[in-house]
Amino acid sequence: MQGSQLEVLNGCLSCLEQGENITLVSVAKTWGTSPRPVGSLLAVSSSGRFFGSVSGGCVEEDLIEQLAQHPVRFVQKIMYGETAEERHRFGLPCGGALELMAEPLNDIKDVKFLIDHIAARKTCLRKVSLETGQVTYLTWQQQAPELSPTHWQNVFGPTWRLMVIGAGETGRYLAEFAQGLGFEVLVSDPRPDYRSNWPLKDLPLLQGFPDDIIQDLNVDVRTAIVAVAHDPKVDDMALLTALKSDAFYVGALGSKLNNQERRARLREHFDFSEAEVNQLHGPVGLNIGSKSPAEIALSILAEITAIKNGIQPGKALEKKEDQISQTAACDIR
Repeated sequence: MQGSQLEVLNGCLSCLEQGENITLVSVAKTWGTSPRPVGSLLAVSSSGRFFGSVSGGCVEEDLIEQLAQHPVRFVQKIMYGETAEERHRFGLPCGGALELMAEPLNDIKDVKFLIDHIAARKTCLRKVSLETGQVTYLTWQQQAPELSPTHWQNVFGPTWRLMVIGAGETGRYLAEFAQGLGFEVLVSDPRPDYRSNWPLKDLPLLQGFPDDIIQDLNVDVRTAIVAVAHDPKVDDMALLTALKSDAFYVGALGSKLNNQERRARLREHFDFSEAEVNQLHGPVGLNIGSKSPAEIALSILAEITAIKNGIQPGKALEKKEDQISQTAACDIR
């Protein structure tokens, strides 16, 4: 049921081209534990087709039934979980409640603009007037989705992306697991033996050397780069470029000693500053006692996911109800 913004918008475009009406529903505010973060999307067509999710399944059936029969004609708020009876009926967890924004999304130009913007890996702020429904697009400057008395604003941006350096077993599991988490996955390894043994035929290895690939990748703040070749010639080659990029996460496989030596090499031989070297996550991943390649991949993705969602691993999570789900405010899928 969950889908990326791009998947939701492509579904909307398909329906609109077939003459259907679309209602776009966004999570505007949450109380208690929420299965989906603020900004999450659900699109419902007048034929009953739907794309995305706003609750992980708790309220979708009711929403889809209502909106397929009666597509909205203006912006309106929808509440779920205001009463104990509603929370029980819809199965909202831990006494949670949802405030949703529903709006007609029937302008094909509007949908195509967002699709083209996201496909080009650009991020924008979309503001909708609660009174008139007028849509305004603004340049995104680190704002989060927000509901005010006059408007609802949501952030539309590219899919989170993971660049894996190393086509061994750990790289293979990283690629498989990350795809399941909704990442766009890219894999690079210049070593002939690893290239010939790469098992994921639906995910071909990129051509070229890792530093050149990263240089040409247009790395942005929704990109993570992890070096798991376990070969300094390959890993360091990637890190030389990755640590100079805008990637939100750069990590490298290896022991504490390996990574201490790697940081020393970067400072002494490649003129990296202390601040640049300190961006490197290494040893990479959370300490879950991992031993096998699959467990190591799991620990790496756990750390990447935590940082993507605004949580620094090892720090206590915020317990206040009004802050739950806010850490993932810009992770809209």
